[in-house]
Amino acid sequence: MQFFRIGLLLFSLVTLLTYCSSDKGKKIPDVSQVQVEVDLQRFEQDLMAIDTLQLQAGLSSLMDEYPLFAQEVFFPRILPALQDTNTLKLFLSSPGIQKLYDTSQIVFGNANDLENELAEAFRFYKHYFPENPTPKVVTFISEYTLGAFTMDREILGIGLDFYLGADYPYYDPNFFPDYIKRNMTKAHLVPKAIEALASDLVGQASGDRLLDLMINNGKTLYIMDLLLPRTPDSLKLGYTALQTQWCKANEFQIWSHFLREDLLYSAKRKDIRKLVDYSPSSPGMPAEAPGRTANWVGWQIVKSYMRRHPEASLNDLIALKDAQQLLDQAKYKPRQ
Repeated sequence: MQFFRIGLLLFSLVTLLTYCSSDKGKKIPDVSQVQVEVDLQRFEQDLMAIDTLQLQAGLSSLMDEYPLFAQEVFFPRILPALQDTNTLKLFLSSPGIQKLYDTSQIVFGNANDLENELAEAFRFYKHYFPENPTPKVVTFISEYTLGAFTMDREILGIGLDFYLGADYPYYDPNFFPDYIKRNMTKAHLVPKAIEALASDLVGQASGDRLLDLMINNGKTLYIMDLLLPRTPDSLKLGYTALQTQWCKANEFQIWSHFLREDLLYSAKRKDIRKLVDYSPSSPGMPAEAPGRTANWVGWQIVKSYMRRHPEASLNDLIALKDAQQLLDQAKYKPRQ
């Protein structure tokens, strides 16, 4: 079966419409009265401010000021070598680290925009998950170790060095190819942070089949969409606008490809990895197809399930771990 190939002119027109009306047709709840406070802590500033002549005292102070983040995450897990004062001194005095820090402060020195974006996302978070506490937000740099994570739903960690701009000259192309670098921008920071939060809520997939992984990732995207209803789908997906429109235009063909190639119930990583993990493309599909197309289809299946089951809460969705049961009850029919 042939995939549709949409001309660039049509793509451009649709892209323009997507950006102008990304929330068109959505029922976005009014959360303006939901009270949230963004507790934003700048760990990277406090770390880089340590006096190299008083390293042990500075390290102890940092441990006291960030009892959960510093003691249980950053030093033991992200950069454990920095617990040694000699290594910490080398880190703080490194020209490369200083340049990385300086750039992060140029891009994110004024955190007002970041706080405002997070506040809106947290208002939706409290609307849909009123029982969950609003996490503290801790920013840091780690020389490209970790971009975003949550810990016990108490901390939302954001590695600023992953969002300095696609043209940041010190992103090594051997580690960050173009399809990864295009997502390493300021505009992607909040979507990536909310993705980490949503992924933590959803938890691990119940199996290793493509169906299990794509439904699980589809749940994450579904929750992200609720928490970021005005954010373009391309930012949530990590796609370009053209790639997003390609998926929408070829939904039936993508689904047919999975069925025709017996991929849906495959657990062979070599066959399904690029369909759910970061990749420049999806094997067996036209060059226009981005990677992780299975996640996009999983999102559409979850949407179909929730439309057919309006009584289901988000916690009900998260609790439904049987991907086959969700697929059966979704009665998914891809658009042709």
